[in-house]
Amino acid sequence: MVFKRLLGSLGVGAPTLDTVLEPAPVLPGGVLAGQVHLKGGQAGSDIDRITLELVARVEAEHEEDESESVVVFDRFTVGGGFRLGAQEQRSVPFRVTLPWQTPITELYGQQLGIVLGVRTELAVTGAKDSGDLDQLTVTALPVQEAVLEAFGQLGFGFKSADLEHGHIGGTDQQLPFYQEIELIPAPQYGHQVNEIELTFLAGPDGIEVILEADKRGELLSSGHDAVARFTIGHHDIRDWATEVDGWVRQLAQHRPAHGAHTAYGHTAPYTDHGHHGHGGHHHDDHHRPGPGAGTAVAATAAGLAVGVVGGMAAAETIDEVGDFFEDEGEDDDGETGED
Repeated sequence: MVFKRLLGSLGVGAPTLDTVLEPAPVLPGGVLAGQVHLKGGQAGSDIDRITLELVARVEAEHEEDESESVVVFDRFTVGGGFRLGAQEQRSVPFRVTLPWQTPITELYGQQLGIVLGVRTELAVTGAKDSGDLDQLTVTALPVQEAVLEAFGQLGFGFKSADLEHGHIGGTDQQLPFYQEIELIPAPQYGHQVNEIELTFLAGPDGIEVILEADKRGELLSSGHDAVARFTIGHHDIRDWATEVDGWVRQLAQHRPAHGAHTAYGHTAPYTDHGHHGHGGHHHDDHHRPGPGAGTAVAATAAGLAVGVVGGMAAAETIDEVGDFFEDEGEDDDGETGED
């Protein structure tokens, strides 16, 4: 999906730009490559700087409602310092590395409802304007796929995915938001939990998996949330279905009270508390967006990575991505910048 716009603030006959990303999805921590195609206007222009911004649509929870904003979560200078002649055409190639914690937008070709974009900004001597905005597609790392596939093998279903503004306490979170993947429990866990929320925090040495369970109330107690964390390596080979089953059962059974050693020799901090999700960041189900927000998509198939994600309302998600970019093209001043 390519969006091309005249840099109107530079005046009639100003340069135009068209950013084209390589079509293959990229991985968190992987290389994003493409070309910025420039065409000179009626007169020559001094191109000071060409900048790429990674942007995301992020939800923020408030006491009584929710809001959405566009957050810039990384920025790269990929060219500049040259003169573009009148009507001259020039292409500037780029290769930049995505942050390790860049959210996943698709799984096996099916969109999850996460909206990311690459915005190209052209700075010309005496003027500056945001020019091009393109959809960014990010697919899961192999070990993330393995964990999600294990949930599918255990009978979990995909409910929704979104980006939440805030920080998960006690983690090495690098971005101003985190991704939540909400899962419908398999029948064997249904009497204990209403849903499970999964967050991946990746880094060069491995991935931290944060699981939060919305637990059902018992005879003499009300429902509450429980959180557990596990560290895995990028190249770990495990019986992932057995591993994930152990994670879920540990989470559902309230144990251990203070910590657990995973199969990888790391300590997994554990908390059990009421509606303060992910170890300190406030999280209240009463403020979750409903299906009308476009990110909650029902699915009933058995395999998360293939069947469940395949049951999503993909067309609706694609339309929503398009609307997001159209809105951004009309008004770039409404974004919330984060360096």
